[in-house]
Amino acid sequence: MRHRVLGGTGIEVSPYCLGTMMFGAVGNTDHDDCVRIVHAALDEGINFVDTADMYSAGESETIVGKALKGRRDDVVLATKVHFPMGEGPGRGGNSRRWIVRAVEDSLRRLDTDWIDLYQVHRPDHTTDVEETLSALTDLVRQGKIRAFGCSTFPADQIVEAHHVADRRGLQRFRTEQPPYSLLARGVERHVLPVAQRLGMGVLTWSPLASGFLTGRYRKGRTLDLSSGRPTLNPARFDPAAPLTTAKLDAVEQFVTLAGEVGCSLPELAIAFPLAHPAVTSVIIGPRTMEQLRDTLKGASVVLDDAALDRIDAIVPPGTDVYPPDGVWSPPALTTPALRRRTTGNRAATA
Repeated sequence: MRHRVLGGTGIEVSPYCLGTMMFGAVGNTDHDDCVRIVHAALDEGINFVDTADMYSAGESETIVGKALKGRRDDVVLATKVHFPMGEGPGRGGNSRRWIVRAVEDSLRRLDTDWIDLYQVHRPDHTTDVEETLSALTDLVRQGKIRAFGCSTFPADQIVEAHHVADRRGLQRFRTEQPPYSLLARGVERHVLPVAQRLGMGVLTWSPLASGFLTGRYRKGRTLDLSSGRPTLNPARFDPAAPLTTAKLDAVEQFVTLAGEVGCSLPELAIAFPLAHPAVTSVIIGPRTMEQLRDTLKGASVVLDDAALDRIDAIVPPGTDVYPPDGVWSPPALTTPALRRRTTGNRAATA
């Protein structure tokens, strides 16, 4: 695999990044098998591994640490911080207090002295971004992390973070990790162009759209909801839901296109984000060795303009057929009190 430079970091990474969300309790519970998957990926030329502290409550990081013994120097290792790691206040978020503790926990589980890319997993409206950037800058200076980035941030918050970093003399987010697939192209509107203008590396997640682009779920067939992603979020696979129908309709068109291109549907799906000039690496998240091997078969697939034009006709640029799982929603939309004046407030401002 020909390596690409990750934003302005100078770090060279493979166009495929091995995602490990499915290692541990939520996916593959066999640690030895997961280690073999990591080794097989490295042997095939992948040098980029992505995990997070919250994946199976730290179990994924522990597995990755086992897998990288003796091979750590050859791997670009990425993990994340933000989501709660236990009960009670102060065990999640983007505060300096939590980040300083969380990075030590990740280093211990990963059994390493440094993390190459430390990512803020989601925005945190309770913490000033300057607080977050200051803490992360200190970690770089201490040698505990080499660079830091963000994941699933809206474009306006990426821009704000860069302005704050410049104004305060802090290091800035070097990467963004957004969801991006044939069925979820919303990031093409703002996030990817902003990342390009700011010189950020981009590693995208969910290229298979939570399994809908694997070919396992097809229109007119009974959907198997007994295993895999449907067990994590059954509502996303409800055959009666209009969004499910829309996804399945698009999938049928992509199956036809894949046949014309001469590849499988998953190969088409993973080749698509790599065609965007803003994208550095695509995260693949196999649960089994078979899934890894099937994915790597498509490493040579390159989509030409004719294929990309056909894709645009099926799902127009910048369009989401469905809202991707796990995307951050601003508090202004999720918290009614932030968009409704109370009677007292109206009286006070009358």
